[in-house]
Amino acid sequence: MGRWPPTSSEVAPPRARAGTRFELVTDQTPTGDQPKAIDALTAGVLSGRTHQVLLGITGSGKTFTVANVIERIQRPTLVLAPNKTLAAQLFGELRKLFPHNSVEYFVSY
Repeated sequence: MGRWPPTSSEVAPPRARAGTRFELVTDQTPTGDQPKAIDALTAGVLSGRTHQVLLGITGSGKTFTVANVIERIQRPTLVLAPNKTLAAQLFGELRKLFPHNSVEYFVSY
């Protein structure tokens, strides 16, 4: 059994299946600190970082920022939320941003 957390060389995140692209559909463009956050998070994922955190106040565009990262990296992504209400909100927003992709929602009680 390997060590935990695994090193970046041990991690090989899955890529989107052939022909299935993650396509962000929106008229919005990243503003303020979002472009820098998108670049930094994308670079972290592509370099094999296993843990990253995006901090921001309510309404600062964290979901939109993450959606841009998902489109750039073209990998299935697990988004966790601390409660049912926020999970439902994230599901709705991501479903609108990725209307041509599968966006799933699961709540454990």
